[in-house]
Amino acid sequence: MIDRTHKLSVVRQCEILELARSTAYYTPKPTSVEDLALMRRIDELHLEYPFAGSRMLRDLLRNEGQPVGRKRVRRLMRQMGIEALYRKPNTSRRHAAHPIYPYLLRSLSIERPNHVWATDITYIPMRRGFVYLVAIVDWYSRRVLAWRLSNTLTTDFCIEALEEAITRYGTPEIFNTDQGSQFTSAEFTGALKTRNIRISMDGKGCWRDNVFVERLWRTIKYEEVYLKAYDSVSQAKASLGQFITFYNSRRPHQTFAGKTPDMIYFAGLPQETLAA
Repeated sequence: MIDRTHKLSVVRQCEILELARSTAYYTPKPTSVEDLALMRRIDELHLEYPFAGSRMLRDLLRNEGQPVGRKRVRRLMRQMGIEALYRKPNTSRRHAAHPIYPYLLRSLSIERPNHVWATDITYIPMRRGFVYLVAIVDWYSRRVLAWRLSNTLTTDFCIEALEEAITRYGTPEIFNTDQGSQFTSAEFTGALKTRNIRISMDGKGCWRDNVFVERLWRTIKYEEVYLKAYDSVSQAKASLGQFITFYNSRRPHQTFAGKTPDMIYFAGLPQETLAA
């Protein structure tokens, strides 16, 4: 936004753009090695104890010999995009101006592929840094239809994953998300509305409303992410891609008596869809 080679001074450009000069001169600092290690451990504890807030996580870390304060834990949780998952007021990080849609899956019998899709975002630690992973999942078969990595919690990589899933597999009847600002944004909900897809959103703090995606995150982290230390985003992308392919096509799923998500998804599609 600020062009340092322009004939206008940086001060004048800031005045025109109504930006503080400190914004123009600010240089982002990389996350410290200590914070990255702490974020990795917080992520592990969050998967094990999703109900734990910053106070409990602080105490758990202190019991492990890490003298950390609550403010630091809370700051890192905010940076990671995670929070305690239980019913409480104002729990979801949604934009105040974004509309919220009702949860449509309660007592709904989901008996075929592409009836309901769901999505969520999770934190992925690397050796030096971290990224965020979004996945589009078919609720019936648990198959990952599309996914993307990003180093920021923006909406664009979520829309890219959605567009890829729709291009490859058509449209679902219902699309379920949490109340995160990425999914309540006009851009994301608009992409669903233009295709006449019904929008469903989890209740505040109700992780069980999207439990199948939460289980996917647990599988990916314990069977892939925590066993490795990615050196770069490209390595993370390649390795996660291999694991998701394995998850879809080869990993037996206990819910399906040892069958894979691919087997369940494609067996449930209409024959004319498979022929196309």
